[in-house]
Amino acid sequence: MATARLPYIFAIAITVVALLGVLNAAQARERHTTVTGNSGKTATRDVTRSRSDVSSSTTGSNGKASSRQVDRSTGGTQTTVTGPNGKSATRSTTKTGTGSSTTVTTSGGKSTTVDVTRRP
Repeated sequence: MATARLPYIFAIAITVVALLGVLNAAQARERHTTVTGNSGKTATRDVTRSRSDVSSSTTGSNGKASSRQVDRSTGGTQTTVTGPNGKSATRSTTKTGTGSSTTVTTSGGKSTTVDVTRRP
């Protein structure tokens, strides 16, 4: 009777291992890096990745920081970059049935859009 259950136990074990692999891959991964130059000044970079989204920031030895935030979805991607002066730019790309539409907007409110049509 115990040997009759053996294939079921193996099937459950394989399913559990596969699910653990999927769940582990979905967790956020973080990385922190510090670099020290010859003069002793340091810069740091922090990166967090969760699925296909990425967030990163870099701080120089002068304390000024820049950052980048990327949010991806099946419908498109939005990226925001902020420089050490606090000014930012956002790029939003939306997938369409025939291609994509990308809009770049600066922190000053200026924007431009480019539509791309793919050939069948």
